[in-house]
Amino acid sequence: MKLDVNALGTFYRMAREGAGLAAGRLTKMTGVETQVGVTKLNFMRGREINHDFEDGAEKVGVRVALSGGLDGHSVVVFDRKSALRIVEMLIAESGVEEFDEMSRSAATEVGQVMNSGFIDGWADVLETVIDVSTPTFIEGTTAEPFFGDIEGAPGDDDLALLFQSHIEAVGTEIGFSHYLFPERDSMAALLEQIRSSDGIEYDKLDGFDRMAEQGAEEVARTATTLTGIETHVEIRQLNFVSLEAIPAAVADERLVGVAFEFEGTPSGYLLFLFDEASAHQIVDAMVPMDVDEEGDGFGEMGESAIKELGNIMASGFLDGWANVLDTTIDHSPPEFIHDIGAAVVDPIIIQLGETQEFAFVFDTQVVADGREFDCEIYAIPDERDLERALNDLDVDRIEETPTTANFEDVE
Repeated sequence: MKLDVNALGTFYRMAREGAGLAAGRLTKMTGVETQVGVTKLNFMRGREINHDFEDGAEKVGVRVALSGGLDGHSVVVFDRKSALRIVEMLIAESGVEEFDEMSRSAATEVGQVMNSGFIDGWADVLETVIDVSTPTFIEGTTAEPFFGDIEGAPGDDDLALLFQSHIEAVGTEIGFSHYLFPERDSMAALLEQIRSSDGIEYDKLDGFDRMAEQGAEEVARTATTLTGIETHVEIRQLNFVSLEAIPAAVADERLVGVAFEFEGTPSGYLLFLFDEASAHQIVDAMVPMDVDEEGDGFGEMGESAIKELGNIMASGFLDGWANVLDTTIDHSPPEFIHDIGAAVVDPIIIQLGETQEFAFVFDTQVVADGREFDCEIYAIPDERDLERALNDLDVDRIEETPTTANFEDVE
């Protein structure tokens, strides 16, 4: 199976179109205004999908099988409270607490309408017909009842292309997530039709994803060594998104970041983001004396400590890529950023937007035991350089080639 940016761009537009139709139909059913949240094409392993369901909350889903222009399964998932709230709107009855025959039927109808909206949007973009099975109502607290028996769902270590869209009801706490599991052969046939280049072998992208995972683990080891705070990689995903969607995924709060531009094969941008409390914790751990912090700032020594940590983490992350690709990747000096939400990524998006519309984003979270600090990593390679790098990638080198990082004392 081969893919390219043009094909993935078509799939992204397909997902956005479907989400828009689903939101509109939900508004007509309930009278509640809705809006489409972030849409992503995720390359996720089975263990990462399972992680999404590990919050212990009860969830409700409606699943349909697809055939014709696209084979696979489409699933709308919402938390139990949201589902009951929707049921109350439909049957004009308050205080619904259980799924009896009537409420289950109402929830299934909502899920079916939303699934149909997504699917009709895909069919419009693909200019084809997609047939839909009778809907199935599902309840559970883990991923197993929703996806466990789907043939196309990935195993723990398998990488799958997963479509995710989120719709929110304005002024309420109702939210939905949508998952599409396309069958591999059906997806391969579609990619063959809409690719505009020779494309990239799917196993090369799988390999590059493993490289990113190794890089994130190197970052966690580096943070542990330099701060003395035990850290590990908790969440990591490879996303294909519109550039304009990246700022929306960044927390709307004051953040501290260290940004780098890297050049070589591939080139692009690397960004480490901390919330303010995490950044202060890092400074306290790395600087063996009281730091003269100015207002809500970090002072010269505080900024220096955070930049030093970012610099060494960036070297570990990118050196691992360069070793596997047998190339050289140089990165710029660290740039310290202290700003609110999307403002920390806007300069990167503006620069990339001059040459491309979409981006692969390695979105990783490094957390510390006891949550002393939380670090989000955004690695955004230039799409043209990435395609060249992937075509040259020898996947057998990934496990054999170690990542490296040199630890130096912070002045």
